[in-house]
Amino acid sequence: MFDLTKAERIYIAVGYSDLRHGIDGFAAIIQNTFHMNPQTRNLYIFCGRKADRIKALFWDNDGYILLYKRLEGGRYQWPRTQDELKELTPQQFRWLMEGLSIYQKKSIQPIEKQMVF
Repeated sequence: MFDLTKAERIYIAVGYSDLRHGIDGFAAIIQNTFHMNPQTRNLYIFCGRKADRIKALFWDNDGYILLYKRLEGGRYQWPRTQDELKELTPQQFRWLMEGLSIYQKKSIQPIEKQMVF
């Protein structure tokens, strides 16, 4: 079973992706378009034009895992800048999977600890 906590980093391919690609097609996009090694412990996520389905690629030391999810109601709030790979924080990934924008206007930002005298 795939465990998302194994992913060192999470990337989304912003813009439109052709979801007819399989493992080899997405691995080629990661390598040739984004100049990254697809055989790393990173999760790469792609979204089609309708924004109601995603595919994700993950290297699991002995082979690729291709994940596919289709929403029955609603759409993903997917950024649409072309040919860009964006790294997400775990919180942004949760927002995206919950149907929210990865850019929350009113989220509470962590503050740095200050020494009290």
